[in-house]
Amino acid sequence: MKIQYNAPVVLSFTFATVAVQLIDNLLWAGISFQYFALIPEMSFHDIMTYIRLFTHVLGHASWTHLLGNFTFILLIGPMLEEKYGSKNLLMMMIVTGVSTGILNVLMFNTGLMGASGIAFMMILLASFANFESGKIPLTFILVLLLFLGEEIFNSIRADNISQFAHLIGGAIGTIYGFYFKR
Repeated sequence: MKIQYNAPVVLSFTFATVAVQLIDNLLWAGISFQYFALIPEMSFHDIMTYIRLFTHVLGHASWTHLLGNFTFILLIGPMLEEKYGSKNLLMMMIVTGVSTGILNVLMFNTGLMGASGIAFMMILLASFANFESGKIPLTFILVLLLFLGEEIFNSIRADNISQFAHLIGGAIGTIYGFYFKR
């Protein structure tokens, strides 16, 4: 049997994120917070602000944080990449990452790092897998209630987790789900 690189966007994203975490842990402590995180004191006069809007999804605070996100991404992502195509999924991931970054910078004075917005985009998008025109899948409603309901509930406590990025990622996944089913 031959190992197949079956989901190039999802796998490349995974390997890039793991590489950043390995470099941060083994070679250059703090690189994740330096280059792969949105920081609260962002200046729109600094070129790194714009770079971080794209790269913050590659940085994670810990292996636990990374594994939490990539458990979903590796389970759901290959199916989505097959269904929507690599180019479309890549665009969805970029739009989700940049959107959560921009909205976080504009609305909050907190940092942001990790791929949880992308994970939640994929979770909601996956619930549209068997969507039929003119019907809303019950799976979508249940996923919406369970995952996003939990995020809204969790947003009232301080835990250093950006429920906002989860909610925005889920909203973007929902928009894409309806858009691609037109």
